[in-house]
Amino acid sequence: MSIQLKNVSYSYRGKYQTVRAVNSVSFDFDEGKVYAVIGKSGSGKTTLLSLMAGLDLPTEGDVIVDGKSTRKWDRNRMRREAVSVIYQNYNLFPLLSVIENIRYPLDLRKVKRAKADEIARRMRERVELSESYDDRLPAHLSGGEQQRVAIARSLAQGSKIILADEPTGNLDTKNTENIVNILKKLAHEDGATVIIVTHDLAVAEKADVVLRMSDGELVDKA
Repeated sequence: MSIQLKNVSYSYRGKYQTVRAVNSVSFDFDEGKVYAVIGKSGSGKTTLLSLMAGLDLPTEGDVIVDGKSTRKWDRNRMRREAVSVIYQNYNLFPLLSVIENIRYPLDLRKVKRAKADEIARRMRERVELSESYDDRLPAHLSGGEQQRVAIARSLAQGSKIILADEPTGNLDTKNTENIVNILKKLAHEDGATVIIVTHDLAVAEKADVVLRMSDGELVDKA
């Protein structure tokens, strides 16, 4: 499943002026690759990620997800079925166990419990967590373990587009490497489209394609 940006711009009104956070960005993201989007704070990369996730609509242009503009998607459904977002702060439910957190998108879709548990356990194994984690609460996990659970939840959702907003920002070097390797496997072995917004150049170096944003524009790629 691919995602295309076609002359995408986004503006918002500040207190004293209108700010053009994203300016006429066009790019095609292909299946089976890991992309890193780098740039200084305020360059527009997080806004661009939000547009790709359907959290906002472009002021101009189109974001095309699986052949359809986000303007035409039911965007809540799009985030349930086509696009998953992984955040720096993990966004796990603190009172749900690991397996319940992973299973959550399946529960929303009314998947039968036995089937949902089977899928959740399989996805937990994909991110290299053992059965001993199933009943643990997020507070009893390290940052790296919590991020693995967040990725497993995205996998359970069945999304083929994974958007990661500073996914390693709270992690040490070893856990950062583990998370990036998991994301690379999802792209290279499962054919997912993985897009990582990051300040970490060590993370960017491991991507297949590096894109740089500056002042809302995609100014170069390496």
